[in-house]
Amino acid sequence: MRNEGWYRLAMVVTLALGFWEGPMAIVFRVFTDKGPTVLTAANHLPSPWCYVAAVAAAGVAFAVIAVLDVRRKALLRDGSR
Repeated sequence: MRNEGWYRLAMVVTLALGFWEGPMAIVFRVFTDKGPTVLTAANHLPSPWCYVAAVAAAGVAFAVIAVLDVRRKALLRDGSR
């Protein structure tokens, strides 16, 4: 039961990174004149590829969160026996 917290922490960190590398990178690229930073690394790429990289980063983050959630639920199921 105590490892559930680590899964939740990993899910929150993955969500934050996926959000900043995905949708926020696109928002910064389209609506602001700010240059690329570490948190919006997709914006270092030229125009069509930065959007592909941002969507891919968000997709990978979603997949990682889904896997972590399945593992967390399996850990809870095994711990309740």
